[in-house]
Amino acid sequence: MPQRLQKYLAKAGVGSRRYCEELIKSEKIFVNKKIAVIGTSVEADDIVEFDGKIINYHQESLKVIMLNKPEGVLSSSKKEKNLPIIFDYLPKIDNIKRWIAIGRLDVNTSGLMLFTNDGDFANFCMHPSSQFDREYLVRARGLFSAEKKKSLLNGISIDGESFSFTDLVEGQKIGTNQWFSVCLTSGKNREVRKLFESVEMEVSRLKRTRFGPIFLPSTLRRGKCVELGDDEIKLLREYGT
Repeated sequence: MPQRLQKYLAKAGVGSRRYCEELIKSEKIFVNKKIAVIGTSVEADDIVEFDGKIINYHQESLKVIMLNKPEGVLSSSKKEKNLPIIFDYLPKIDNIKRWIAIGRLDVNTSGLMLFTNDGDFANFCMHPSSQFDREYLVRARGLFSAEKKKSLLNGISIDGESFSFTDLVEGQKIGTNQWFSVCLTSGKNREVRKLFESVEMEVSRLKRTRFGPIFLPSTLRRGKCVELGDDEIKLLREYGT
């Protein structure tokens, strides 16, 4: 069954549909050795190329898996400095050619990461308009105050960008360290760490415990995965609409 080229590319994990449309307009996509144009449709036996590589996508049932990412693991598909990467931990499932990460965690952050075999679904979950909130468990060192809490919730400008938590709950304090539970809706690089650093606090441990309606199970060991069920996938679809 034919489908629009930008949808085909998005599902293959090339990028969002809008990004794929821009690639087509920039004449960077070829179909059967010819430059593609907006409005092009493709079928299963068509040869789609981008950046010198053939893009393969075959319709599969939607799968989503959760990884409890350990610290010291890169959210990347490329090895760097002999560090392990998230894809080293993912299972091989029949008919799943590749896993696409729904967002990232920095190398020193642990916890919940989601992966899917459908690039279009991954982009839906990551797009700012879907408003998926993320919850983190944080251990930070430094003096905390009501004034600092107010600043973190109201928003702080860092390098010309606005950062803020949507919720912040104070937890146990041990010496100069204190635990916090924080929520935010954006997935900006190192956002949690930057926010605490902006109020002169140093994050010494950071773990994502929730993405939208999906919580990290306490029984899921570090480095292990679990496949989400149909009801959980439905929750994700409904949460971002």
